[in-house]
Amino acid sequence: MKLTDTQRGLLEAAAMHPDKQLTNFPVNLRGGALAKVINAMLNARLIESSNQAPDVFQITTEGMQAIGATPQAKPATREGTKQAVLIELLKRPEGATLPQMTEATGWQVHTIRGAMAGALKKKLGLEITSEKQTGSDRVYRITNPTV
Repeated sequence: MKLTDTQRGLLEAAAMHPDKQLTNFPVNLRGGALAKVINAMLNARLIESSNQAPDVFQITTEGMQAIGATPQAKPATREGTKQAVLIELLKRPEGATLPQMTEATGWQVHTIRGAMAGALKKKLGLEITSEKQTGSDRVYRITNPTV
């Protein structure tokens, strides 16, 4: 199938998205035009409905191949590393505070924050929430423990 510029742009943006979702729609693509583009890509099996919501679409393996991209597996974490220790702390139901994380890893606070923002959120696609309760340290948790 020959892709239009719009289809190629949508698929390339989806390929870069952590969940491989179509999210970056051009402002000039609305209503019937958007529906036509989506339906054409669905019929060609370049995208599929997401498990998250019926109006959310994800790029398929065929879609990745159509733009010349190879599907990449999410980076795996190695056992016994400080990053793995950090993930285990954050997966706990009670979460972890910065003092707990610094004690467990030996890292400084700015290193832990950087690891959470970069390696855990961006590279591994983990969702990390934080909550501050009066009179105690901020607690961080992984809300989608897929690793």
